[in-house]
Amino acid sequence: MLKQRTLRSLTTAVGVGLHSGQRVELTLRPAAPNTGIVFRRVDLAHPVDIAVQAQAVTDTRLASTISHEGAKVHTVEHLMSACAGLGLDNLYVDITAEEVPILDGSASSFVFLLQSAGIALQDEPKRFIRVKQKVEVRDGEGAQAKWAKLEPYHGYKLSFQIDFNHPAVDATGQCVEFDMDTGLYTRDIARARTFGFTRDVEMMRANGLALGGGLDNAIVMDDYKVLNSDGLRYDDEFVKHKILDAMGDLYLIGKPLLASYSAFRSGHALNNQLLRALLAQPEAYEIVSFEDERQAPPGLAQLAPAW
Repeated sequence: MLKQRTLRSLTTAVGVGLHSGQRVELTLRPAAPNTGIVFRRVDLAHPVDIAVQAQAVTDTRLASTISHEGAKVHTVEHLMSACAGLGLDNLYVDITAEEVPILDGSASSFVFLLQSAGIALQDEPKRFIRVKQKVEVRDGEGAQAKWAKLEPYHGYKLSFQIDFNHPAVDATGQCVEFDMDTGLYTRDIARARTFGFTRDVEMMRANGLALGGGLDNAIVMDDYKVLNSDGLRYDDEFVKHKILDAMGDLYLIGKPLLASYSAFRSGHALNNQLLRALLAQPEAYEIVSFEDERQAPPGLAQLAPAW
């Protein structure tokens, strides 16, 4: 049986929110089988649990925000991406503010935290959402067009194309495909950082956003070049970060997908619309598990080792 996964022990981190600039403490704790991933605002007078699900996403401007009973957690996508990449099914995320810390701007710090806590197998079958029919969402026309789609695939594969008219981005790969069967998330995707432009950062700060952003947790560009002294971590780091984000956004459906995802200029909003479009068509998906893990896609059966 291909089993569910949680943490072996708890682990903590302290950082600042990318947009709020607030100090925030994060505690990642094991959870029982079939719990899913649950964010818990422990700083409130009455702590509120926010269970991860597509319908819990209430804001997609600049990041993915989930809410319940008036409590919010912003910028969940990098942590969710790490959970997807490591195949974690059940987890409590205790948080002392309304934004997940940005740490280094990628998912690699979250991968380190989760692996340091240890990954434990649980005696319940891991449940997947298997896409049976193509589902697609689109926004805009002509040069402004964006789209994202899910198609049937025995595994989990993502392809993404960006289209930025900027010298630093144009000089890099703008299209990438990542397949969990043939790639390694921790090596190929997790280290890709979020990125932004100085002109946008100045505007966002004037509006009380990006207060915690800087060269230590993002790729920052002026009108011509990358300003980070250490350059890029991958030749195609920009588009790989879009894959990282998409993995986090899609994992907000609450279970791992068996599907091929492809997108052109998509973002948090379109990714969530895609999940909602899938769930609105019950004939387009089914919930499956693998009694014989040899029948599961190799990349999803042989995730980061549990110990």
